Amino acid sequence: MNNYELMVIFTPVLSDDEFKTEQKKYASLVTEAGGKIVAENPWGLKSLAYPIDKKTTGLYWVLEYTAPSDFNEKLKIQLLRDETVLRHLCTKLDKYAVEYNAKKRSGVNTETQKLAEV
Repeated sequence: MNNYELMVIFTPVLSDDEFKTEQKKYASLVTEAGGKIVAENPWGLKSLAYPIDKKTTGLYWVLEYTAPSDFNEKLKIQLLRDETVLRHLCTKLDKYAVEYNAKKRSGVNTETQKLAEV
């Protein structure tokens, strides 16, 4: 089982219920394939850096999960087929990124501390 982070930008025309339904759909895909949801973070409506399909905003959603390595290809196919998805990015996390995300979720200060010069 590998650790992954998935960021999806959905079309901004979705209602809140439709947005939540889409989130549940992809979260259930992970769990059905034997994976485990680590964290879920819906960012909501954000501006895009450049227009995509003549849209300047999108609904952002970040999912951190563990799954078998062959699952990502199936997930990619589903994301590409879905018309409500503008863009997606799936990243494999190394042990340092997993540790950083866990600290960030727990509220620990993740900034690097500078040593005071004596």
